[in-house]
Amino acid sequence: MYESTVTVKGQTTLPRDVRAALGLTSGDKLRYMILDGEVRILKACSVKELRGILSKSSQKPVSLDAMDEAIAAGATDSVGPDK
Repeated sequence: MYESTVTVKGQTTLPRDVRAALGLTSGDKLRYMILDGEVRILKACSVKELRGILSKSSQKPVSLDAMDEAIAAGATDSVGPDK
């Protein structure tokens, strides 16, 4: 467990091991999530860093028409009295 002190300005220094665990360097941005009385600290990612995160090298690009067809097929498959 790690701890740090909050200054009168509401600032604190993240312990070295915490910075290392998050891969933080000077200038990085953080996000704070409050869940059930706990705070989780996450390294913020820019949209540019997310580019290609869902792509697979073996997957061919899909057209918008093919996506619309797949969505329509999925919607019709899930409609019914027992669903």
